[in-house]
Amino acid sequence: MPNLTQPDIVGFASTYPSGTYIDWHAHEAHQLIHAISGAMRVSLRDKLCVLPVGRALWIPATIDHAIECAGAVRMRTAYVSPHFAELPRDVHVIVVSPLAREVLVRLAEVNEAGLKPALNDVLVHEINNSPVKAFVIPLPRHTRIARLAEALRADPASGKTLTDWAADLGFSERNLIRRIQEETGMTFRELRRQTRIMVAMERLVNGQAVTSVALDVGFETPSAFIHAFRLVTGETPRQFVKSD
Repeated sequence: MPNLTQPDIVGFASTYPSGTYIDWHAHEAHQLIHAISGAMRVSLRDKLCVLPVGRALWIPATIDHAIECAGAVRMRTAYVSPHFAELPRDVHVIVVSPLAREVLVRLAEVNEAGLKPALNDVLVHEINNSPVKAFVIPLPRHTRIARLAEALRADPASGKTLTDWAADLGFSERNLIRRIQEETGMTFRELRRQTRIMVAMERLVNGQAVTSVALDVGFETPSAFIHAFRLVTGETPRQFVKSD
């Protein structure tokens, strides 16, 4: 990672095979992570961000994170100097406009010193003004709730009910409901739906058909999947794939 001691942005181009895992680390600069193909899971201490094509993750400086590639990934990363004023202070997923995508590609792949100040200005503007997408799964700290959340990610089609989980984890149903809400800000139903949609996004990006994805992640019908997908993302699965 470059040592950015003045307001500047440095782009990098990297290619990773499916399954690549980049262990926990942090940077002294801010980072904008984006893939022009493939999808990534970016783990933070309290959340897991699903990052398909067309979205980028803004990570302020010094925040620990790890990256896992879901499919082959062509990553275009921008390291942004903390010396820029008025940049976001929180982690979030943003929509990458065609303009922002081209700026990221130019910064990473082409040495255009004469254009650099203009490219930097455009990217800072895009970071500050791009729509934010909530493609996030909470990562509970409580050991037993974390076990539940991990199981939902590993097997999103599981039919285990709240009653089943309460018995399995050693909670009463009422206490499990309360614990899930405290740890994730969601109900069990909302957490399961959010998890299923995040897993579905990765599979859609990797070319799996909508009907196949719907059944694989636990929806009884494609129409139920489409309704839930739109509720979480604001788009239908086909609109989501087309936007990528």
